[in-house]
Amino acid sequence: MMLNATRSEIVRTRRKGAVAAWFGLTALFAVMMFFAFFTFVDSAEGAPERGPGVTFPSVETLTSPEGIVAPLASASSMFGIIALAFWALFTASDYSTGMIRLLAAAQPTRWKLVVGKVLALLMWTAVAATVALLATFIVAPAASASTSLDISAWQDVTVAIVAQAWVNVCVSMTIWGAIGMVLATITRSAAVAISIGAGWVLIVEGVLAVIVPDIADWLPGSTIAAIASGGTDALSYGAALSLGAVYLALCLGGTLAVYQKRDITD
Repeated sequence: MMLNATRSEIVRTRRKGAVAAWFGLTALFAVMMFFAFFTFVDSAEGAPERGPGVTFPSVETLTSPEGIVAPLASASSMFGIIALAFWALFTASDYSTGMIRLLAAAQPTRWKLVVGKVLALLMWTAVAATVALLATFIVAPAASASTSLDISAWQDVTVAIVAQAWVNVCVSMTIWGAIGMVLATITRSAAVAISIGAGWVLIVEGVLAVIVPDIADWLPGSTIAAIASGGTDALSYGAALSLGAVYLALCLGGTLAVYQKRDITD
């Protein structure tokens, strides 16, 4: 039955080009970020330390073997917002279309519905992370050709570096997606869930970091960004993964709790 629930979610989520839009937006941001990074680095002012939802890699990072995948980590928050949006969309659509009643009638064990949806969205998230990685490799030569930076070290990139970058981005996108799922489950609205998620990344965390700097590195956005970057000076990779697992468990647990308690059959 679990396999059937997952298959059902895969079939439903791939309709009407929604998944294609997810992949297209992810690839577009990967391309835009790579060109933006090299444009800033090559400008007279240099790259700013960070922008809304984006961190800018240093010249040292870009010219190292890891530089070819640096945009994946740097733009992880933007990829995350896209993942949040589509997880929220696929979750809230069950309520807006009335499909949730049919699903609950066909599968009374509600936790199986939640797990089936999560597994299906995890699969699409993994593909989206792969799309971002491929887009980065495709656009890298063209983006780097417009600068004077020495990127010969890119030839030393290893499978381990690429695999780690993919895992980090996939995990970060998954946590963002889970946030979108729980928000959409609570509000029954994709628009509200997306607004809250985007507002948190672009505005709220920045304000909180100024008001309460001691907690800045432990907030969801900063924690997930640290995972995507393989750890930061303020938050090690292990600590970021542990805290990210807590956020993920809270989101999935919250989603399951609402599914179990809410009257969705009337």
